Amino acid sequence: MTKPPPSRDRNPGKLEELGRHVRSLLALYAAASCLVVARPAFAQAVAPPPTSVEYVQYGVSLHTLTLLDGGAVCPDKAPTPCILGSGGGLGLRMGYRSRGPFYLGAAFQLSRLNSSNLLRLGIQQRLTAEGRYYFDRGNRLTPYLSAALGGALYGNEFSATAGGIAFGLGVGLEYQISERTVVTLLPAYQPILFRRFRDTTGQERAAGPLDFGLAHWLAVQVVIEVRDPLSRW
Repeated sequence: MTKPPPSRDRNPGKLEELGRHVRSLLALYAAASCLVVARPAFAQAVAPPPTSVEYVQYGVSLHTLTLLDGGAVCPDKAPTPCILGSGGGLGLRMGYRSRGPFYLGAAFQLSRLNSSNLLRLGIQQRLTAEGRYYFDRGNRLTPYLSAALGGALYGNEFSATAGGIAFGLGVGLEYQISERTVVTLLPAYQPILFRRFRDTTGQERAAGPLDFGLAHWLAVQVVIEVRDPLSRW
């Protein structure tokens, strides 16, 4: 009787190499599993404790403004272009941060806007009271809701050609980079209800109901703030 040919699967070298690959994959999977399990504990270890004291919180901001709609300030049938546009600028803010989730303060915002060459330097100034509600869970990254109410002026350089009531509503994301310093990204809807006025060309603007006109902007702000703890009474 003739002997059957040796099987190709019975190759010790290939089997040993395959075993090494399997062991390597198992070791890699085990290491990845350990990292996944350990990650929450690590995050808890580096997370700062929840706010347990009161602070004075103040800082500066840079922002962009995108005009969503000029409304009655920029009537469609007007022979002149819109005196309002997009732009950007800087801001100052200061307020009180409570032990709980609340912040109350004030913010000043200075913006240069595109005025379609109707003004030499179109400047918008906003001064508003600001309130925040923080969803604080003791982590470095904390979301919050922001609301603002105040007044605004707009004109050539720092003169006041127009004025109105300023509003604001936004959703911020605050990151604590040190014990005292935080940085925030804050997109916000910022409308202004302008009182009726005439521009330098004689064009009547904001001639809507009750002689008001609403213009709408989307602001994106990057804020850096410092916290100073208040002494206990």
